[in-house]
Amino acid sequence: MTKTIILSRKLLNYNVLKVKLSRVYKCFLLISITILFNCKKEEIKKHKTPNILFVLVDDLGYHDLGFTGSKFYETPNIDKLVKRSVWFKNGYAASRVCSPSRASILTGKFTARHGITDWIGAKVDEDWRARNRYDKLLPADYVRSLPKQDITIAEAFQDKGYATFFAGKWHLGDKGSYPEDHGFEINKGGFHRGGPAGGFFSPWNNPKLKNKKRGENLTIRLAEETTNFITKNKKKPFFAFLSFYAVHAPIQTTEIKWRKYREKAEHMGVADSGYIMERILPIRQVQDNPIYGGLVETMDTAVGIVMKALKDSGLDKNTIVVFTSDNGGVASGDNYATSNLPLRGGKGYQWEGGIKEPYFIKVPWLKTNGKTSNFPVTHADFYPTLLDLANIPFLENQHKDGISLKPILEGREINIDRPLYWHYPHYGNQGGEPSSIIQQNGWKLIHYWEDDREELFKLPSTEKDELNVVDEYPEIVKEMSNQLMIWLESVHAKYPKKDLLYDANKQKLRLNSIKTKKLQSLEKNRLNVLSKDFKPNENWWKSKVIKD
Repeated sequence: MTKTIILSRKLLNYNVLKVKLSRVYKCFLLISITILFNCKKEEIKKHKTPNILFVLVDDLGYHDLGFTGSKFYETPNIDKLVKRSVWFKNGYAASRVCSPSRASILTGKFTARHGITDWIGAKVDEDWRARNRYDKLLPADYVRSLPKQDITIAEAFQDKGYATFFAGKWHLGDKGSYPEDHGFEINKGGFHRGGPAGGFFSPWNNPKLKNKKRGENLTIRLAEETTNFITKNKKKPFFAFLSFYAVHAPIQTTEIKWRKYREKAEHMGVADSGYIMERILPIRQVQDNPIYGGLVETMDTAVGIVMKALKDSGLDKNTIVVFTSDNGGVASGDNYATSNLPLRGGKGYQWEGGIKEPYFIKVPWLKTNGKTSNFPVTHADFYPTLLDLANIPFLENQHKDGISLKPILEGREINIDRPLYWHYPHYGNQGGEPSSIIQQNGWKLIHYWEDDREELFKLPSTEKDELNVVDEYPEIVKEMSNQLMIWLESVHAKYPKKDLLYDANKQKLRLNSIKTKKLQSLEKNRLNVLSKDFKPNENWWKSKVIKD
């Protein structure tokens, strides 16, 4: 009897303990679920208001990165970034030159619609004759500043409580149309000039960016200004736009970097010739310019500085990063800095080398990072895409030509066959011709305004003259040409007009001079820059501080 009572008590104590443990377990489970729910809720809240870092490089060509095939330039930081991004292999600039592309990024519109169709400052109409070009057409007029009525992407984010910041090249208007007039609370270095006034080393001549110390590098300084902004805005969502002046002319670097890339070019084997004649100007065929190599590397280092700042501040997991260029690499005109081969042309040209760009978007919480997409995309798509990713309602009347790429970024497809349009009724400084383009369903049609001739290419293509299939597909040419003209009329596009003072003989003399004297001069300069005793000046463009 006693043993039975003792056993019963033990069982009772065990059951009591079991109940207590069960209550503890349930309590623990409830606490865990609550913590997980709150964490998830906080995670969702973060992703509803992500930060945005937009990196725009000036004049960077499609093949100027290690990731896109360059064996000469070194870009480890950007290569690392793209491996953590979705790479849009068919990413296109909105224009073959800078200002129009930048306006399209900020407005979500194609160039003919917003009206900035050439770089701001380019001569038009009768003023074009002052260039002594003797061309058949007088370039069309264009809008000289970012239209006030447009709601820029910066203003859209600012309206939702984002801190907004701009650093670097603006080139979208003079006073009254600076970054701070279009939604950016802070402006470090953005004004009307399209190049680095005073060069890439301090002292520079920039009213929006004070000189701090002699010899300071402009590209690195812009990265540091961006990191300072990021650090100060940890607790508030931000939209930061880092717009490098690099790699625009004048191309400059330090003696150390020049020497590094000169030796690399020598090791790879210096080609006997670096240029061939394009239709109007010579065009570079090799990537072996050690000055440009140093400039590209410095820009890559600057990208690394900003990416490190994001990681160190713990913001990298909730910051969308965009990387692109405003037009193709400069293969003709300016400093003839790079080659875009196998793409034809470069900055200013109507072919792929002038408009195909590095185009990456990193959304850190998505599993598609590291993937690629062949869907054709354009600068106008950034606006609705970033709104969509930040859960901000679309502004349908603003970004009329862009579409959201969020489905692709999430691993889904976009099943639309939309046309892309380019309109450049001007002559480029780099040898491009006045023309308009429509691209759709793998076809690209170019309409030339000098004589209304057309070219048709099946993409992907190097667009060599012998690949022009305009005579083989008359129905496609007719359909695409009609569609292009209808669209241009619908957006009230402006067109060039015939120059009644056109002189064919003077034009012929000019072109003959280019084919002889200019081509020879370029080859001589190329070899000079690669010589062991090359020296641009005593202080290497102010990068070497010489004591008085």
